[in-house]
Amino acid sequence: MLRTAVRNVLAHKARLLMTMLAVLLGVAFVSGTLVFTSTLSTAFQKSSEKGFDHVDVAVRPDSSQSSGPGDAPALSQQLLEEAAALPGVAEATGSVSGFAALADKDGKLVGQGWSTLGANHYAGEDGRDDRYTMRDGRAPERAGEIALDAKTAERTGYEVGDTVRTSVNGPVRSEKVTGIFTTDDGNVAAGGTLVLFDTATAQRLYAAPGEFAEITLTAAPGTSQAALRGAVEEILPETAEAVTGEKLAADQSKAIEEELSGMRTAMLVFAGIALFVGVFIIANTFTMLVAQRTKELALMRAVGASRRQVTRSVLIEALVVGAVAGVTGLAAGVGVAAGLRALMGSLGVTVPDGPLTVTGTTVLVSLAVGTVITVLAAWLPARRAAKIPPVAAMSSLHATPTTRGLVVRNSIGSVLVAAGAGLVLLGTGMDADAAKGPMGLGAAVMVIGVFVLTPLLSRPLIAAAGPLLRVFGVSGKLARQNAVRNPRRTAATASALMIGLTLITGLTVLAGGAQRGIEKMTAESLTADYVVSMANFSTLSPEVEEKLAADERVTAVSPLRSSPAEIGGDTEWVMGVSGEDIGDLLSMDFTDGSLAAFGGTKVVVDDETAERYGWEVGSTFPATFEDGERGELTVAGVYEGNEMVRSIMLDTSLLDPHMQRVDSMQILVKAEGGVSEATQSALEAALGDNPAILVQDKEAMSEAIASLFTFMLNMLYGLLAMAVIVAVLGVVNTLAMSVFERSSEIGMLRAIGLDRRAVKRMVRLESVVISLFGGVMGIGLGVFFGWAAGEIIGSVLTTYELVLPWGRMAVFLALAGVVGVLAALWPARRAARLNMLAAIKAE
Repeated sequence: MLRTAVRNVLAHKARLLMTMLAVLLGVAFVSGTLVFTSTLSTAFQKSSEKGFDHVDVAVRPDSSQSSGPGDAPALSQQLLEEAAALPGVAEATGSVSGFAALADKDGKLVGQGWSTLGANHYAGEDGRDDRYTMRDGRAPERAGEIALDAKTAERTGYEVGDTVRTSVNGPVRSEKVTGIFTTDDGNVAAGGTLVLFDTATAQRLYAAPGEFAEITLTAAPGTSQAALRGAVEEILPETAEAVTGEKLAADQSKAIEEELSGMRTAMLVFAGIALFVGVFIIANTFTMLVAQRTKELALMRAVGASRRQVTRSVLIEALVVGAVAGVTGLAAGVGVAAGLRALMGSLGVTVPDGPLTVTGTTVLVSLAVGTVITVLAAWLPARRAAKIPPVAAMSSLHATPTTRGLVVRNSIGSVLVAAGAGLVLLGTGMDADAAKGPMGLGAAVMVIGVFVLTPLLSRPLIAAAGPLLRVFGVSGKLARQNAVRNPRRTAATASALMIGLTLITGLTVLAGGAQRGIEKMTAESLTADYVVSMANFSTLSPEVEEKLAADERVTAVSPLRSSPAEIGGDTEWVMGVSGEDIGDLLSMDFTDGSLAAFGGTKVVVDDETAERYGWEVGSTFPATFEDGERGELTVAGVYEGNEMVRSIMLDTSLLDPHMQRVDSMQILVKAEGGVSEATQSALEAALGDNPAILVQDKEAMSEAIASLFTFMLNMLYGLLAMAVIVAVLGVVNTLAMSVFERSSEIGMLRAIGLDRRAVKRMVRLESVVISLFGGVMGIGLGVFFGWAAGEIIGSVLTTYELVLPWGRMAVFLALAGVVGVLAALWPARRAARLNMLAAIKAE
């Protein structure tokens, strides 16, 4: 039986090619994901480990010891000096860092913002900082001087002596480049930008004079990290902790692994979808192979082969196919990983250098996925093959599905669809967290139910295309009859495409509704003409607000500040605004009270917060501010909150004195004459044409939101394209094997007058009908799931509304038709080239 199985694989290798390709693509996606994430993880870890080469012990604030606002930990210059004087300390370095935007020679922001950092050059007794080696020039020594990392200098063309424009929290700074350095810093190794200031300037920008974010210690020869840590802990305040360099490296590796796990999981989900679609192709292929070999298998039974041996023979064929696909898929996956890394680099995403990492786990998983998926998908056809009675060898008859069998199948499918739809509908009435389980389970059960019912659904849906097919004459009539001749085969072929289009349509519906909801919320809540923010969404300096307020075109301006405060034993984030102008910049619907009394200790709160604490207009409550001082606040109004504005709102005159660093998340601006290009240009000029600052009107904000959703959708479309490609292979495979099955029939049609062009048209129309059938079911399910998930989003984003993307759905359906045309090219050509006499004689 083993030799028979191997011979069958070799004999039917052309028919098994598409199945092998489907499995290969799925395995390539899985192995490519594992290789890509392992490569990133290894590269980031090695890069970060280099940054700890000179760190034996690090002292940093211990946020767990902070009991609330007012206890924010800080590391002082005195602590640094005490640590440096400890026995066993060879060197002590204090560091502060944060965002630092850098403009290139064209005035554009270098990098993406997130990876553009600034830090201090801490000059030791010899004037050097071991973390940074000056390649050219010298280190910055005073305000107005900076040093650039060598990679950034090469990218931008800056040299020692050039004047550059930078920005940390809003205002433009003109700095002179005094040095260019090399470093093992992980951010720079990954393609980021690093700007060095002198320590005093960096402290003023990122912390406070005389304060550090971290103190690193290098041990003297003969002193272990553990011993040094023990000595340091004796001088530390309660709000600080000491960590060894080994633990820092281990924590960094763990953090990198956790950050990449989300990406790995998401990509593996899409790989799983592609493999799930491949299951239909594998099952379809082996079902058709078994049907074509009815006499052969029945004859084997007649000469003594047992059912178990026949089943094992078919499963061995599947195992061979899966093993070959697994090995080739692993090799293809390495190429996929290399392509993904190159793609991320071309998109400007920071990716560290390093070789591709292929672990033993990746190899085992790839081989296991290829073989297990293929064998499991072939199990039902193998079991069906074993049931072929020996008498079938003496006749050309093979047991067709009985009416009872179809009734049972349709009944099971109906129950599954009803149960799945019920769970999905149940989830729409729950809150977002509770609904995930029922809705996810319901969607899976419903998709399976629809698949089970697809043979029943195929007849009426394909019959609906009858009037259109009549236009093509005999070819159209034959195509419709061929599509419904074997409804199970049609169902399996169409279901592969259905799954991909279900996900694509559902995601499109959700994205459209969320985008419309955010646009609506912005339009309803925002009456300001412009919103000013940092390009990387970090905080803005009060100087930005002052410059905007001083502009003669500005009629109202208000910052949106955020600060923690302890209220009722919990930490709440309060929002500071300008009580004088906020009414002209935000549209707030009050359920009780108004902004009339707002100011001083009178605050306004959103309805959810008021309900949680039992507040109403006139209620008073104590609050502990960020600096630890306590105050008594009074509710002057309760407004309806949304995702844009939802907080305890108080005047900046009350909040600012309690903030450790006065800065703003955004600044709202209303200008004389409203929105215009001239006004926007004037505001940007007033801020120094700073590339790190965004000045956006509501239309620009909507376009930014739309571009974000478009980018996300395109990325998801790209990931789901693998499933669609696998589905196309399924259509090709089914048609090619169907043409082989119907060789005698096609030869007879040719003999009685059907020309080659009509034969090609018949196969193409059959393919288009099957693809459109899958497209209609996929789009229908996608709209239903998109609506259901939207109901959950609507409970969080109150302005969410269902948007049916009719244009995109028409494109999806048209693409399904194109898939049908393309998938039929080879099978149609093959059918048309059959020798009619040889085909008529074929058994």
